[in-house]
Amino acid sequence: MDENLSRGLTGYQQLKDQQQERHKGRSKPHLSSEREVLAAPQDTCSCIYLSLLLAGAGFLLPYNSFVTAVDYYQERFPMSTIIFDMSLTYILVAFVSVLLINILVETLSLQVRITFGYILAFFTLLTVTLCDIWYNLFPDDVAYRLTLLAVAVVAFGSTAQQSSFYGYTSMLPARYTQAVMTGESAAGLIISINRILTKAMLTNKKINTMIFFCLSMGMLLVCFIVFHLSRKSKFVQFYIRQCQMTLMVEDQRPITSGGMCPEEVDIVDTSTGRGRYGVLAIQSPTSSAPVLREAPAAPSPAPSAADLTQPTVGFHGRGVTSYTGICFAIKNGLYLRYLAAKSVWPYMVSIGLAYFVTLCLFPGIESEVISCSLHSWMPVILMAIFNLCDFIGKIIASIRYDWPTGRLVFFTFCRLLIVPLMMICATPREDPILKEEGWSMMLSGILGITNGYFGSVPMILAPAKVPEGQKELTGNIMMLSYSIGLTTGSAVAYLLDAWLGAPLTVSPCAPLNITQAGNLTLIGL
Repeated sequence: MDENLSRGLTGYQQLKDQQQERHKGRSKPHLSSEREVLAAPQDTCSCIYLSLLLAGAGFLLPYNSFVTAVDYYQERFPMSTIIFDMSLTYILVAFVSVLLINILVETLSLQVRITFGYILAFFTLLTVTLCDIWYNLFPDDVAYRLTLLAVAVVAFGSTAQQSSFYGYTSMLPARYTQAVMTGESAAGLIISINRILTKAMLTNKKINTMIFFCLSMGMLLVCFIVFHLSRKSKFVQFYIRQCQMTLMVEDQRPITSGGMCPEEVDIVDTSTGRGRYGVLAIQSPTSSAPVLREAPAAPSPAPSAADLTQPTVGFHGRGVTSYTGICFAIKNGLYLRYLAAKSVWPYMVSIGLAYFVTLCLFPGIESEVISCSLHSWMPVILMAIFNLCDFIGKIIASIRYDWPTGRLVFFTFCRLLIVPLMMICATPREDPILKEEGWSMMLSGILGITNGYFGSVPMILAPAKVPEGQKELTGNIMMLSYSIGLTTGSAVAYLLDAWLGAPLTVSPCAPLNITQAGNLTLIGL
């Protein structure tokens, strides 16, 4: 559900990560011949592919662990909106984290950011397992706030890992980026299987939840070890070294930003080994993207006629020397985004609407569906069905089909029908209109498979509709629509929960006591 939140800014981060790898590898030996370049190591038994698939699952495991333990938290905090609050907390913190991480990207290496995310998630889950689940050290109101704080902490750590892993895989062949994306989709499914097994084996909710979180921590530890082993492999080191060599050569020629926002670019002088900052030259509004040019170490020759038509923003260290140029850069950036949005607005509407519908119902409203036969199993099963179908939907989305934009928007808009249908599976709380479990299970499956498909197709098709120089910028504005859909969907979920009414103090499935039975007899029921 939330696995794409950081992808819109990964182009900028990939550039920074590649520069950092280049700087660390200055003293490494270069490949000496074309024969050595062609002799790339093989990924034996697809071990590196599987390790990155595990990595993609690993950074979403902590959040999914909290949400999938819905049965425990509903019993731990009755009469509350704990699942709704978890979802909104994760989304808001992840969005802010993306912005913060792009500031810290220059100060923390890729390996440090990924390791930090693993350690943060592991100790957060360990703290929750021991202090809240096992020893129950805090009163309910304090434990509620600490649970949301734990979700916020893992949101920050997983976002740091997610964006860093895409920078990492950008230096490897393309199929390894797809491995991370597949792992992201599998994370919810893995955790759902974990919860079903632990709940089925043990009836004591406290013990099975503790084992559930312990297994999640074990999987995190495996992901951490596998990542560091794969990073030291000859296969990975070969492609990182290739990337370093390519970037060292590109230091001698202009670097195109591909539509990124105007930024100061750290450029290393290959003659002195010292860093210095580039000069940002903004093209005219009709051009496709700004161009980042290396600041000359010596007096530059007289500018050409073409250069004189391009306003320039100069940077002296970190200080801006041209206020007019900065204003032009902002206006030009907005204009370029406007041009890109004109080309891909149907895909922006589709992805925003797709995740809006999903967040209206999952995980909040689905956790409110009551079953008198399945009891606390009901929300666990509904979430497992959603995660399985979402995984299948993402696999189907990999099948190439060029959707007409009108038809794509229409089918995405049709998903709105799922909202009222799922709502009548939960309302009125005392006696839902569609009380049979099969209805809500079917609707959860439809919600999942359409989320996996229509949440991926717009991201796949949109970059192909713009010029090469606007592809990365298109990714950014698509992610903006995605984030708007997530946030507004989470907010509307609270309104839908209010429509359901106050939580019941007595379960409608509870057996009637003698007084209640007598009252019903008196009124003729």
